[in-house]
Amino acid sequence: MSVLGSRADDVVVAEDFEQDGGVLGRAYRALSVGIVSVVFLIAFEATAVGTAMPVAARELHGVAQYAFAFSGFFTTSLFGMVLAGQWADRRGPLAALTTGIGAFAAGLVIAGTARVMWVFILGRAVQGLGGGLVIVALYVVVGRAYPERLRPAIMAAFAAGWVVPSVVGPLASGAVTEQLGWRWVFLGIPVLVVLPLALALPQIRRRASGPVDADAAAAPLDRRRIRLALGIALGAGLVQYAAQDLRPLSLVPGVAGAALLVPAVRGLLPRGTYRAARGLPSVVLLRGVCAGSFVAAESFVPLMLVTQRGLSPTLAGLSLAAGGGTWALGSWLQSRPRLAPYRERLMTVGMVLVVAALVAAPSVLVRSVPAWTVAVVWAFGCLGMGLVVSSTSVLLLRLSAPQEAGANSAALQISDALSNALLLAAAGAACAALGGGTSATSGSASSHPAAFAAVFLPMAVVALAGVWVTTRCGSEEPAVAEAAGVVT
Repeated sequence: MSVLGSRADDVVVAEDFEQDGGVLGRAYRALSVGIVSVVFLIAFEATAVGTAMPVAARELHGVAQYAFAFSGFFTTSLFGMVLAGQWADRRGPLAALTTGIGAFAAGLVIAGTARVMWVFILGRAVQGLGGGLVIVALYVVVGRAYPERLRPAIMAAFAAGWVVPSVVGPLASGAVTEQLGWRWVFLGIPVLVVLPLALALPQIRRRASGPVDADAAAAPLDRRRIRLALGIALGAGLVQYAAQDLRPLSLVPGVAGAALLVPAVRGLLPRGTYRAARGLPSVVLLRGVCAGSFVAAESFVPLMLVTQRGLSPTLAGLSLAAGGGTWALGSWLQSRPRLAPYRERLMTVGMVLVVAALVAAPSVLVRSVPAWTVAVVWAFGCLGMGLVVSSTSVLLLRLSAPQEAGANSAALQISDALSNALLLAAAGAACAALGGGTSATSGSASSHPAAFAAVFLPMAVVALAGVWVTTRCGSEEPAVAEAAGVVT
């Protein structure tokens, strides 16, 4: 039987150990540059599209359907994550990755050439399917192609790949939108994917292609998990739709969405996730808690600064720019070998920083507090996120049996994406109900600071629960990881 630990593979690993010199050493350089470049382009798209989206919706006469351009992407990405997990575990990550990148590029082309809003939304949905396939496949590539000692460093490189896009993306997108038109924000990115693929694919084919057990017959896709994936995607879409429409009638799709979500989540996440069972379930739960609470709150920082303090959208957006650098710094710190034995403590410190940022950010609702305070506290919060997010990725691969890496990576990404969507929907509903979108120039914005307090403080409570979850992440041994695997 041929597995990752076979003698032939041991020879390759031994040779690489002699000559690699790290993730940018000779043995891993092409692979590392290739997959980090893919992350860089996805990050650039994510940060750039938000700038072009309002213009696109206006030109396509689809402002009323604006939110569906985001929810469509998210809904199909959830399905793509589950599909990629099964695909990668059974046949290796190469096909899932290339298909995902192809779908992502095709979605960009569809959106960029759309003449009506529904076609634009369709393009975003195709993008989401591709994005879900890519992110899970990349995790499996890391788990198979890199030895455990190098995984923290490549995860730190993934985080670093978001730094430049988070600062340059909105500015570049704004310039392209104004000078060439919003369509080129979508149409320019697919061309740039060719070089990273040319670098990475030969290395992935050599190091991570095929099933874990090459001699075993490829198992068919689990139809039950596919049905659960459809349930979680459709349920999340219905809940988001209900949160965007605060009329009593919206309770119907909201309840229907919840009815689909609950069994799907229980079936797709590791057993014991909802009760923070030690080891892998808590790692998956922590990812959702930290990402959901922080990202949901972060989405309202620019709106708070514009409506409550009268800042321009550009200045409000730049208040978050430093966070990209400190996030990468936190990810780099967790990758230091000397700190590896203290990973659980690092995650606890990280979550404490996140809680502090969420509590301190709404202090700018008090006029005597300088508006730049948000930039400072958010930089510390992003430092904490860098410590936590990269550490959960490293721990997940350590606690996953090779044949479970795809399914568990999918579970981690589902926890992340689903908590983002649900907490963002809840925060948006609370903010809208209390008038948080009132313009600062209307003269009534000062009467609605509670709308933003209703966003940040509940998210701080969620993050505070994450501090406790960090204490339950590192106690399970890799040898028993399979016993805590995803329900199949």
